[in-house]
Amino acid sequence: MQNKKLVLIVIDALRFDTACSHMGFLHHLVERKVAARYKICSEVPALSRPLYETILTGTPPIVHGVTSNMTVRLSTQQSVFHVAKEHGLTTAASAYYWVSELYNRAPFNHMADRIQLETSLPIDNGLFYFEDHYPDSHVFADAAWLMDEKQPDFLYIHPMNVDDDGHKFTADSAQYRNRVLAMDALLSLFIPKCMAQGYEVIVTADHGMTSDGNHGGTTDEDRYVPLFVIADSVKAGINEGVVSQLQIAPLCCHLLNMEPTDEMVPLLLEGVYAAKEV
Repeated sequence: MQNKKLVLIVIDALRFDTACSHMGFLHHLVERKVAARYKICSEVPALSRPLYETILTGTPPIVHGVTSNMTVRLSTQQSVFHVAKEHGLTTAASAYYWVSELYNRAPFNHMADRIQLETSLPIDNGLFYFEDHYPDSHVFADAAWLMDEKQPDFLYIHPMNVDDDGHKFTADSAQYRNRVLAMDALLSLFIPKCMAQGYEVIVTADHGMTSDGNHGGTTDEDRYVPLFVIADSVKAGINEGVVSQLQIAPLCCHLLNMEPTDEMVPLLLEGVYAAKEV
């Protein structure tokens, strides 16, 4: 079976409720039956590095062992990057440097590891940034370059400014909400480019953000994040109920026509069709 191409966009600290109220372009796609929307409950602790690993390996922190942002080491699990490489697919990432530390090299060398091209590592081509205020527009410009020049089968994109403004101003601030609006505007430019080049698209988040300007706990504000999917094998529209974050990795494998790892949970998302049904 021919493999498809997938872009996975993880918007750091994007709350579910703010995504619903402030992402007009993505909800236009939902209303026009182009995208599906789900409500995801993240694993805990609701922290970035543990949840990057959860999203990409489909395993909880107690299994993958990345239980803190201070856990600096390569992943011990098989991520979507690893599985893609095993299937002969190419991979790329425009992402925060912690992603490089999980899948390519740890610790990150700021002078040597920002640009990693034509590697034999799990991420073939990576452009990694290491400042939380590195502009989201530049993250997507980097991703566009990777898409055009390297044509990866699996492209991972991870912008940080929503999280940065949430910490600086709290999730109840105009700055946080306006940053989400700005992210939606960037997606309105980037997602059509993806679709024009034959990519299916997932947009989600690692964790939320609280009115205290932090995250890591067990509240709805910490844990509830969106999942938008643009794919032939996923029925468009709004899906009710709450879905485990562990579903994202097997969904990526499904959309790339790859077998998930034994450690991933079965794919049980409502509205997902088997390949033969598409």
